Amino acid sequence: MAAPSPGSDMFDEIVMADDRFHGEGYQEGYAEGSQAGAAEGRRYGALHGAKIGSEIGSYLGFALTWQHLLPKCTDEKNSKKIRALDSLIGMIQKFPYGDPTYEKLQDDLEKIRGKFKQSYVCGHYQGDITSEDGDLGEMK
Repeated sequence: MAAPSPGSDMFDEIVMADDRFHGEGYQEGYAEGSQAGAAEGRRYGALHGAKIGSEIGSYLGFALTWQHLLPKCTDEKNSKKIRALDSLIGMIQKFPYGDPTYEKLQDDLEKIRGKFKQSYVCGHYQGDITSEDGDLGEMK
C-alpha cells in the first residue's frame, strides 16, 4: 500500500476543521455562558434577598413598635395582640437569613407573612400596609 500523499492530509484537515471549530466554539460559548449565568444569578439572588430582608425587617419593625406601644395590661384584648406580636417576633428571629439553601425558606416566609396579617387584623391597626409592589394590597 502506498504512503498517504501530502494532499490527503490537507484534505483531512479541511474536512475535520468544521468539527474542530464546532467543538472549540461550543467550549468557548459554554465557558462564557457559565460566567454570565453565574453573574446574573448573583445579581438576581442579591436583589431578591434584599427584598425579602426588607420585607421581614418591616414586619419586625411593626411588631416591635406595637409591642412597645401597647400597654402591658392583662385584659383579654391586649393580651391577644401581644401574643400575636410575640409570636411574629419569634418567627422572624428564627428565620434562617444566612442559609439560602434552607429547604423550607419559602414555607417559613409564607408563615411569617400570614402571622403578620393575623397580627395586623387582630390589632385593628390604622394605616395602609401595602408594599411598593402591592404585595399586601388585599388588606387595605
